[in-house]
Amino acid sequence: MAAKESADKNPGLHTSVDEATKGYFLQQTMLRVKDPKVSLDFYSRIMGMSLLKRLDFEDLKFTLYFLGYEETSSAPSEAAERTAWTFGHKALLELTHNWGTESDPDFKGYHNGNSEPRGFGHIGVTVDDVHKACKRFESLGVEFVKKPDDGKIKDIAFIKDPDGYWIEIFDTTNIAKTTAHAAV
Repeated sequence: MAAKESADKNPGLHTSVDEATKGYFLQQTMLRVKDPKVSLDFYSRIMGMSLLKRLDFEDLKFTLYFLGYEETSSAPSEAAERTAWTFGHKALLELTHNWGTESDPDFKGYHNGNSEPRGFGHIGVTVDDVHKACKRFESLGVEFVKKPDDGKIKDIAFIKDPDGYWIEIFDTTNIAKTTAHAAV
């Protein structure tokens, strides 16, 4: 019996990697944010991420913040080298701030993809223990979409960031058990 991940079970899937794509990797997911002060606080203090690089585009009036779970003490101090170092890491979060949104009383925020029309869904963060992490999030006043014991799928949670984007929270032990029936 072929595994669920095999090409015969997934029409359109190519299993031989084109030589031209060797070395490609997913580097970032971008989220637009209303107020960088609020978002940087959330992603650094609550989610434990570090700011790897900040790029200001003054003529275009926006700033990019690249965050991740990388140790920044080894980051180069020279600006161009630090940019290359940042873009060489996998799975970073890019926060984009279009200047002025934080103080615009008419700005309604960005679409999070989870209301109609649906599109983008969420980012996911692996934690050591989903229940322990969620107790901490709750004590910090983080808004939950779903707690680990809610709903039909247990041991995963969804929280919201300050802009309403969903973040799935799980640990590797529980996610393996929770999804075991769907994996075979």
